[in-house]
Amino acid sequence: MESHGLLITLGALFFAGLFADQIGRNSWIPRVTLLLLCGLLIGRSGLNIIPAEVTALYPVLSVLALTMVAFLLGGVLRGATLRRYGATILLISGAIVIITVLLVSVGLMLFGVPLELALLLAAIASATAPAATNDVIRQSGVKNDFTQTLSGIVAVDDVWGLIVFSLAVVVVAQMTGTTGVPVHLDALREISGSVLLGVVVGAPAAFLTGRVSDGEPLETEALGLVFLTAGCALWFDLSFLIAGLVAGAVIVNFATHHTRAFHEIEHIQWPFMVLFFLLAGATLDVQASTELGALGALFIGLRVISRFIGGWIGGGAAQISKSRRALFGWALLPQAGVAIGMALVAARQFPQWADQIMVLTVGSTVIFEIVGPIACLMAIRVSQKTAD
Repeated sequence: MESHGLLITLGALFFAGLFADQIGRNSWIPRVTLLLLCGLLIGRSGLNIIPAEVTALYPVLSVLALTMVAFLLGGVLRGATLRRYGATILLISGAIVIITVLLVSVGLMLFGVPLELALLLAAIASATAPAATNDVIRQSGVKNDFTQTLSGIVAVDDVWGLIVFSLAVVVVAQMTGTTGVPVHLDALREISGSVLLGVVVGAPAAFLTGRVSDGEPLETEALGLVFLTAGCALWFDLSFLIAGLVAGAVIVNFATHHTRAFHEIEHIQWPFMVLFFLLAGATLDVQASTELGALGALFIGLRVISRFIGGWIGGGAAQISKSRRALFGWALLPQAGVAIGMALVAARQFPQWADQIMVLTVGSTVIFEIVGPIACLMAIRVSQKTAD
């Protein structure tokens, strides 16, 4: 592809992002959903007019965009915020994950799905979409106890997801007698290594950034941190989401000279997110969602119900008002790349169920990635009218 074609395509995508942003600001539709739908229209499941050279940028752009999201979510985990919302975040997130795994696995088994496959699918169902949820929160402009707690839940969801999925893989491997890579040890290495990387990046950054320009980190500093964290995570085969989350939490809690630790990341994030969501939509396979059938419908229904019940139980344990408890389940419906990643690992580890795992995960993710942000935005809007 000629250079001018690449630049023209990227320019058109940025204008599509601007268009989606303006519609989102003046309607009830999240701009995330608009961008995904636009990507679907012009991508491989639609008109197929995006050059392959542009879609080839998606893996790198997704890593950068999600690492930025991880830094911003880590910034939510400020000491004062944790002291106020920490118990609530852990209770609700823990309840949703546990109920999702239990309800989805039992429901699938009652439908005739083997126990081992049901456990794997239930663990995958526990994953969420931090990028989409975080962007919906930002777009809404709502800052209350509900959105603060929701941001914290999304921030720790990937850690919970990795732990639950790793345990499920270990249990299923033992049940089936599968031999090979010790997945539980690899998962432990990934989680602990990612935390260590986040500390290694975040500790010096907390002291050094913001010194050049009187307490305000520069764009070059912000980009440097994001690229460095993402690159090192890929190099050592670690989770860039967990590494970015930990680095962000370290910086926001120890960089006392910062007035706004992630001010510049907030500024530069949106162009990356535009390309990320557009290309995510362009690479979605809509055909997978049409192949779900009754089992797919059950899987989707069980995940929706389990999020609702888990949010209600967790909210009750955290003494959240009844008017707010139901909202957490709806707000945490989005699901995206984390689930796909889990599915790929499970399919490789258990090839006998690879087809079912990939069809169910990809198909349901298409639906949750489009409908989930709408449910999340509606939950946030309702939270403005309800008492805490």
